[in-house]
Amino acid sequence: MKAPAVIIARGLALLWAGFWLFFFVTESLAWHTPVTIMAFWAGAGIVFVILALLPWRWELAGGILLVTAGLCAGIAYAIKAPQGLSGAVLAMTAIIFGLPPVVAGVVLLVHRSRSSGHALT
Repeated sequence: MKAPAVIIARGLALLWAGFWLFFFVTESLAWHTPVTIMAFWAGAGIVFVILALLPWRWELAGGILLVTAGLCAGIAYAIKAPQGLSGAVLAMTAIIFGLPPVVAGVVLLVHRSRSSGHALT
């Protein structure tokens, strides 16, 4: 039986990935986005789901990839955000985009470190 923190971290990662996959597909449908562009965004959502599932098999690699993906997603959104957003909206969206996988990844890495008796360094 996995520790409750690991179960919560996995759930957080899946909720994050599932939300963005759902958002990408439904927004594309609502805005009548061309199929090729919709496929790109759906593909991004599927990559998020795969990243969320990796820690179930490979906790260390999955945790590292979640942290990396979360940081990259938040930074990429902050750089390529739509024009005209206020600073508060930009910051909040970047946090919503990137923080959940970072938190889930850190929890998984800390659990792995503590359960194996080795430091992360």
